[in-house]
Amino acid sequence: MKELPNPTFALSPVATQQFPRGSLCRSGHAIDPGAVQGTQKPPVGKISVSWARHQDEVRQAQRLRYQVFAVEMGASLPNTVPGHDIDLFDDYCEHLLVRDEISQDVIGTYRVLTPTQAKRAGSTYSDTEFDLTRLRSLRARMVELGRSCVHADHRHGGVILALWGALAEFMNRNQLDTMIGCASIPMQHYGASGVVNGGHAAASIWRQVSLTHLAPIEYRVTPRLALPVDQLDDSLDVEPPALIKGYLRLGAKVLGAPAWDPDFNSADLPMMMRIDDLPPRYLKHFSAKSGLL
Repeated sequence: MKELPNPTFALSPVATQQFPRGSLCRSGHAIDPGAVQGTQKPPVGKISVSWARHQDEVRQAQRLRYQVFAVEMGASLPNTVPGHDIDLFDDYCEHLLVRDEISQDVIGTYRVLTPTQAKRAGSTYSDTEFDLTRLRSLRARMVELGRSCVHADHRHGGVILALWGALAEFMNRNQLDTMIGCASIPMQHYGASGVVNGGHAAASIWRQVSLTHLAPIEYRVTPRLALPVDQLDDSLDVEPPALIKGYLRLGAKVLGAPAWDPDFNSADLPMMMRIDDLPPRYLKHFSAKSGLL
């Protein structure tokens, strides 16, 4: 098995922990997995969280990403390795994995691009979609989160909370305080009333979040290929995807209007989450898991 080049950080202690699905919170913590993910499902089995240690484990994450982005969402991906989602940033990123303890399949993943590795790569992925000039003062302690996905059979609060708990520990251990990324709205958006044209849905979601969660002007960014929101119907009563709702509950801010990503068949909202902006109940939960308390 080929080892990953230049590992940036040691493995997280979270890698050795096991969690019952849907019940990550200890008694007394007020996070409802169903509220974060938008649905409530009964806990089944156990999951474990780890950082990829070699290329074979990265390939497992890339196969899950292909299943979600290409097969489910219709993304047009390079055929670098058939059945895998691979891009030039993968070799520079740390890859966070959630596994089903019974099958050992990877059922959830994030990739994390650290400040040091972003310099080596020459940019972040978000830089290719947005002009991030106004974030330059944050870059020294800013990571980019990307390629977040969860297997269709496991989309409940336990998996995403396991990922977020590991990310909190990672941020704390490495003295990082800002997370950015592109949050996608598929062009076939599934709303409460059924399938909605994603362009109209994205314009409507942008209108909603711009009223309540827009970042201060000094952190605003502009899309390189803007979704033409002025030409779309932004009056639809649609909810953001569950992951975006979860980010907003965690205090994330939207940095500007969405970009159009034709390869991934999606509209991408630029988002930023800072540790200091976490609501108290979430900060208490993640601080306990990351050793801040």
